[in-house]
Amino acid sequence: MRFTSLALAIALPFTMPMAGFAAGGDTTTPPTPSDTTKKCWGKRVWDEDTQKCVKPEESSLSDEQLLQTARELAYLDRFEDAQAVLAAHPDQTDSRVLTYWGFTHRKLGHSSEAKDYYTHAIAQDPDNILARSYMAQGFVETGEYAQALAQWKEIRARGGDGTWAEASLRQAIQTGVTVNY
Repeated sequence: MRFTSLALAIALPFTMPMAGFAAGGDTTTPPTPSDTTKKCWGKRVWDEDTQKCVKPEESSLSDEQLLQTARELAYLDRFEDAQAVLAAHPDQTDSRVLTYWGFTHRKLGHSSEAKDYYTHAIAQDPDNILARSYMAQGFVETGEYAQALAQWKEIRARGGDGTWAEASLRQAIQTGVTVNY
């Protein structure tokens, strides 16, 4: 009886419909392919100034462009290439950079490193609901549902109700299947 009541209390919030948003831009639209993913292979990015593929640290990409390029590469499962772009970002303490480091490590199967990056991202910005969602999806993958549920509650408490971060985590907890973007 007690387990049934607990299960019902946990399951009820998950019956709400999932919002149609995705990480990185709160849209379900995938990143638009850029010259980096159309012309460059490996740990290279397209540089508009030189009109060729270069190492990320040698490119003229802005901080924001580096983040968007890392997201685009990660979307294509090019996680190590995305990490090379992240390494070129000048602010390695930026919560968004730490979040993407965590994401790429998680997708490469490095769960301990991923958790460390997510923890640092949240320490930098406790309202980083994307880092909370991705970290909690890692908890779902390892069967740590209580920790995932705690992060889901934190996301909601921080105004993330109905966002992609909240809805995708809710779905992951409900189904046991995590999402990428």
